[in-house]
Amino acid sequence: MSGDSYDGAVTVVGGAVPGGLVPGGAAAAGSDGVASGRPVSDGGTSDCPVSDGGTSDCPVSDGGVSGRPASGTPVRVLLADDQPLVRSGLRVLMADTLDLEVVGEAATGADAVRLARDVRPDVVVMDIRMPGMDGIEATRRITTDPATATRVLMLTTFDEDDHVYGALRAGASGFAVKDMALDDILAAVRVVAAGDALIAPGVTRRLLADFVRRPTERVAARPVEGITEREREVLTLVGRGRSNGEIAAELFITVATAKSHVARLFTKLGARDRVQLVIAAYEMGLVAP
Repeated sequence: MSGDSYDGAVTVVGGAVPGGLVPGGAAAAGSDGVASGRPVSDGGTSDCPVSDGGTSDCPVSDGGVSGRPASGTPVRVLLADDQPLVRSGLRVLMADTLDLEVVGEAATGADAVRLARDVRPDVVVMDIRMPGMDGIEATRRITTDPATATRVLMLTTFDEDDHVYGALRAGASGFAVKDMALDDILAAVRVVAAGDALIAPGVTRRLLADFVRRPTERVAARPVEGITEREREVLTLVGRGRSNGEIAAELFITVATAKSHVARLFTKLGARDRVQLVIAAYEMGLVAP
């Protein structure tokens, strides 16, 4: 997508298919891992795969995210997973691209936090369940570190993990599942690196289920303060999953105006991306699960 056509919806990446990163899948070929933190070089070629249901090319953020990789600069990726085969599969996959570079690997949450400070990746691909410090706590520490602008993409085994809400509250920019199509996992990294939010199919439903089932984990409902009535309308539609184009159509405004409202909401609500705007909309009671 070009900067003119991408309208900023929370991207939903294609469905789970056999041959993903689960042990025994197609990506499990190669070595069985490298020492934590060992840098890995990239190479090869790859185009941006279709990532959001039929629109190709790498998306461009509408929100102005600091730390976004410069045009033509490879996205620096840190892999954090306690399964060597998963790390190996991702490393081999990214080595065949020109725009993604694996700069380190971690087998624990603590190692991921340390390496994020040391190598300053653009994106951490983070497993939720790791020994010691889990991926949620590691994500919280990385995304709140003022010295970095690193973003986190959670990589999870969907049918086992039920901590989506907590992970997004911790600052994750999205979720991918290990048995997704491999090209979709690459697309997910690119989407997050571009400053946008990404949720794999089905994870949105789990997010809302967590929100309903775990009210004690939510921040107490807060009044809608500090935003205009129009921004409130826009936030409500963002919470319902509307794209900027859809928001513009519903409110009879231009897409550029919709983008401006979303950008102001990022600033006023201290949101890193649209996922956090969605959470804010639910916490403010603007959208009901």
